[in-house]
Amino acid sequence: MKKSYAIVLCFVFMNIATSFAQQESKHNLNALLGKWKIDMSPYDKTDNNFAIMIIDKVSKNSIEGTFYRKGVRIREGRINTLNNYIYGALVSGDNSGDYNTSFYLKNGKLYGSTHSLKKDFLAVWEAVKE
Repeated sequence: MKKSYAIVLCFVFMNIATSFAQQESKHNLNALLGKWKIDMSPYDKTDNNFAIMIIDKVSKNSIEGTFYRKGVRIREGRINTLNNYIYGALVSGDNSGDYNTSFYLKNGKLYGSTHSLKKDFLAVWEAVKE
């Protein structure tokens, strides 16, 4: 009887793992590659507050590139593909400290936020690929 339960549990876990693998494989991570123009204040269409993010490498669970200013390398770039979206998170920074950024891809557009502890702000942004 215990052996039957163990076999059933193994079967259930294998199905769950297969389901996650299939869900992840549906996503085209290469959609993240390229130059993204980030509107740092999308609610105000009269300003020119833009930044650039270049994603030049993606893998199963990571991204590499630059964020905000030319030469500021993305650190700890990660990808997650659950819930039918591609999610990303990264660390960047400048002379004022580190920035924690997260985003998701929806309909060819990135929606994200960037948090700076030292500058005491949270920017909500949208980005389109150039």
